[in-house]
Amino acid sequence: MKKSTILRIARPTDNLTQVAEMYCQGLGFIILEQFEDHENFDGIILGHPNHLWHLEFTHHRGTTVGRSPTQDNLLAFYISDHSEWLEQISLMKNAGFIAVPSYNPYWDIDGKTFEDIDGYRVVLQNTVFPV
Repeated sequence: MKKSTILRIARPTDNLTQVAEMYCQGLGFIILEQFEDHENFDGIILGHPNHLWHLEFTHHRGTTVGRSPTQDNLLAFYISDHSEWLEQISLMKNAGFIAVPSYNPYWDIDGKTFEDIDGYRVVLQNTVFPV
């Protein structure tokens, strides 16, 4: 795959507007696109203008998806600068994310795990990704 390929991670939610607001406020995403009633699906695509990855949240009208099926469904962000990491933690809390112990204890060593309103998790890891 070429470096210019865009990655989109999509997941369903029963709380479309609220979950999008949480990720925008907590992680600094912006709404790149949104749609309504595409064959009974509504959606909001979030991202950063200069990044080649997006998060897409969808809601299928008339259905309920419930909470995350496990505590190990997560997105991990590596933030090497400690001051930036602490600031990001504050933004996550202010956005309504709940700090929780990680299901996998590895993430608690140098990171902080948060849960959104659907039970999906985000890890802010205060290390450099080991390439």
